[in-house]
Amino acid sequence: MNIYPLLGLLAIVYALFVLYIAIKKPNSIWNMTKIKLFKKVLGEKGTVTFFIIWGILFIGLGIWLFTF
Repeated sequence: MNIYPLLGLLAIVYALFVLYIAIKKPNSIWNMTKIKLFKKVLGEKGTVTFFIIWGILFIGLGIWLFTF
C-alpha cells in the first residue's frame, strides 16, 4: 500500500483550511491565543500573508506527494 497519496490529500485539505482561515478570518479561530501572538509579532497583514504562503507551500507539498 502506498501511503503518499493519502498524505498528499491530507496536506491539501490542511492547506485549504489554512487558506480559508486567512481569507475569511472566522472569529472563533482568528481570536485564538496563537494567532493573536502572530498578529502581535507580524501585524494583521503579515499574519494573513504568512498563512497564505503557508497554505500555498502545503498545496505544493500535497501535489508533490501525489507524484510518488
